[in-house]
Amino acid sequence: MTEDPPTRAPVILGIDDLRPLPWTTRIARSSGEGIKLLQEHRDSFIDELWLDHDLGGDDSILPVVTLMEEAAFNERPFRIGTVFVHSANPIGSETVVRSLTHWGYSVRRATAQEARR
Repeated sequence: MTEDPPTRAPVILGIDDLRPLPWTTRIARSSGEGIKLLQEHRDSFIDELWLDHDLGGDDSILPVVTLMEEAAFNERPFRIGTVFVHSANPIGSETVVRSLTHWGYSVRRATAQEARR
């Protein structure tokens, strides 16, 4: 009898300054932490990436978005199943969705309820 190969645990990353996002594998609380988190997973598949736009004070998700755009521009995009944007900032959310969709990432705007699952 042959054994089934081990099942890979999903990798679910979150970048949000306030929400607990308990279903995530790892969470970053600032754009700088978010960049480091993505770089740590550079060569692996990320099942879900949850992004909040406003990260407290003058910080936002835009440096992370820029990193992802540059990776796609250089023909080496991050391998991500779905990016969920769950910000309460509608203009910021739309900017993130539009930018990442333009570069070929699968992006969905998530509701506040989904971010609390």
